Amino acid sequence: MQTLINKHILLGITGGIAAYKGAELVRRLRDQGAQVRVVMTTAATEFITPLTLQALSGEVVYTNIMDAETAMVHIELARWADVVLIAPATADFLAKLAYGHANDLLSTLCLATTAPITVAPAMNQQMWQAKATQENYQRLQEFGVTIFGPAVGAQACGETGAGRMLEPEELVKALKTLFNNWGIKEGKLEGKLEGKKILITAGPTREHIDPVRFISNRSSGRMGYAVAEAAIAQGADVTLISGPVSLSPPQGAKIISVDSSQEMFEAVMAAISGTDIFIATAAVADYRPSQQAAHKLKKNENEAELILRLEPTLDILASVTNLPNPPFTVGFAAETKDLIKYAQSKLKRKKLNLIAANLVGIDGIGFDSEENALHIFWNDGELELSRCSKKELAHQLIDIIIQRYQLEK
Repeated sequence: MQTLINKHILLGITGGIAAYKGAELVRRLRDQGAQVRVVMTTAATEFITPLTLQALSGEVVYTNIMDAETAMVHIELARWADVVLIAPATADFLAKLAYGHANDLLSTLCLATTAPITVAPAMNQQMWQAKATQENYQRLQEFGVTIFGPAVGAQACGETGAGRMLEPEELVKALKTLFNNWGIKEGKLEGKLEGKKILITAGPTREHIDPVRFISNRSSGRMGYAVAEAAIAQGADVTLISGPVSLSPPQGAKIISVDSSQEMFEAVMAAISGTDIFIATAAVADYRPSQQAAHKLKKNENEAELILRLEPTLDILASVTNLPNPPFTVGFAAETKDLIKYAQSKLKRKKLNLIAANLVGIDGIGFDSEENALHIFWNDGELELSRCSKKELAHQLIDIIIQRYQLEK
């Protein structure tokens, strides 16, 4: 991934406890070759001094539009920036940005700039979940503001949840990805999947035996959710059809929640029209009970065993690839042995454009894990992606999908 050499990063710091991370963020940005100028709100100066940031950035730190040496400093800074990064961005500042307020230097230059604006929210988890904040978040997305995070974890107030600012290292990676994967035209970010409609399935399905029991699998949905986030980062219009998982929805995706393989099939076929790329990461059950009991099955002490009759579920992948005008289709294969053999067979049998295969049953990767490794196959080629976090792996996979899609379409 490229560095940030000679990129003009205007860092806005607002008044939250995470402001102290600004020092490390400036240092890391400069280590990547970026030129950094810092603008602080008055509240931010209560958490970290302008002198600290001036020493680290090598530039004057601006705090007040009235005290600036240049009368039109907000215009000068607005024109200088290649990108504006506001980190931390408090709930108050998100509200200002969402409604075009301009009552300090930072909010004023945000209105005056044509550069892309990115924000890293940081606040109490309840403040992040508040309806007003979520409405502001949606409004900013509609305006084209890129939002990094927030992360989930322990907070200064002692609570745990979504609202932590991403760490400086993560923000630097996010900016590098932004410049690497997106073009900037007239202040607007344009990704390689800009204007493309992508449909993704994720998570397990549940095939019910009776009202309280079901057959399922160990899929956590993490890989599919990470792929959705990576596609959104490339500008795609993403619809995510998700089985039952315990994950926060990817920001910017349209979420359709389903339970069974039948529900997932129906949701896919209802949404597939106009889709450019279909990515089937979901671990869909191959079989389901032939009949679902209307009431809970009771244990019969006189019977040594209970026999369940199973029938095949509908084949979602084959149904999509057999459409008159199918989208570029990516399948997944989770195997415990003979990975290459089974993956290549599925690629041809299902008429896929690409398949991502991984071994499961190995400690630390695959199901119930934050990490994975993939072996990618297409009709005349293959590529191995070594073990790393599913989030990083998802970005690598999306890059490959983009390359193959552009070649085949």
